[in-house]
Amino acid sequence: MQSSAAQPSASTELGELTVSVWRGAADGRLESFRVPHRTSQTVLDVVTWIQRHLDPTLTYRFACRVGMCGSCAMMVNGAPRWTCRTHVSRVAKDGHLELRPLRNLPVVKDLAADMTEFFDKWRDAYGRFSPTPTADGDFHRVDPESAERKAASAGIECIGCAVCYAACDVVSWNPDYLGPAALNRAWTLINDVRDADRSGHLAAVADDAGCHACHSQGSCTKHCPNGLNPSMAITGLKKSVLGALLRGDL
Repeated sequence: MQSSAAQPSASTELGELTVSVWRGAADGRLESFRVPHRTSQTVLDVVTWIQRHLDPTLTYRFACRVGMCGSCAMMVNGAPRWTCRTHVSRVAKDGHLELRPLRNLPVVKDLAADMTEFFDKWRDAYGRFSPTPTADGDFHRVDPESAERKAASAGIECIGCAVCYAACDVVSWNPDYLGPAALNRAWTLINDVRDADRSGHLAAVADDAGCHACHSQGSCTKHCPNGLNPSMAITGLKKSVLGALLRGDL
């Protein structure tokens, strides 16, 4: 038996978009395409339309298409965004879009950036959990209302999309800087009472490329698609590192 519910109508065309897309590697160029402008159209829809209808060689990344994985991130009119959650109507300027790969990362090809150095900096920031064994082998119990748990919980929704990294001017000036995502991860770990190496995490972010290199401009917080506040996390790291130095723990 067929449902009597109304079927969704096809999206309405609103005209055309002029889309300038980065092609090639770091020494590439912008190439212009004309794309139909439709209602409720996302930037990822635009890129997909170009790849399917105009140029099948266009290279870009995507996976979930629903704002969960972050793999579709790229520069949209100069700002880093998840393209699957960015509606054309909000960002197009006079019917024009400019799309480039994420800033501050090497270009693989077209709109795909090489994420290697981004994740290498998570490693350099000692962004891995060091478990604390309990004496009786039981589970470690954590008070969800403790200040430490709340501080850790505020940053754990980072999915490693590198939007904050692309937004960060300090990364542009200082390629050794660990970056907001790696430092945010370190902040969650030093506030996790289950972690066995708080001093190790602090030592990893205390050098010239660590938390004190941050200029507190707040671009990472402004652009984070998940609404996280890496700026606050980095400020917390600065205070924690200073306290550890004064106590002689570093």
